[in-house]
Amino acid sequence: MISANMLRGPRPFPLGDERTHYWRVQRMARATGVDLVEAQRRGVLPQRDWAGMVGRCRVCLWAEGCARWLDHMAGIEAEAEGPRTCPEDCVNRRPFKMLRDELRHEV
Repeated sequence: MISANMLRGPRPFPLGDERTHYWRVQRMARATGVDLVEAQRRGVLPQRDWAGMVGRCRVCLWAEGCARWLDHMAGIEAEAEGPRTCPEDCVNRRPFKMLRDELRHEV
């Protein structure tokens, strides 16, 4: 499957609003069961990596889809049986999975 981010091509795209994407990464972490505060406390998410996640989110071409997915997840959160898998189009899918795995192993 080709994600929206793979279709970007060589030309530059404007960065999204930093504050918007900061909160979007926070929401995605919550939706996928990643405790960012705990990850930083345990040293598995250094500040540089956290800033990189927000930066990647700012250039992601799936931002609108992400916002819709997060809004949908918030609507069904009460019915949810645990955290969701991060969507394939999310540029931070791998870091979220790594953090979730790391936090699970250290418990």
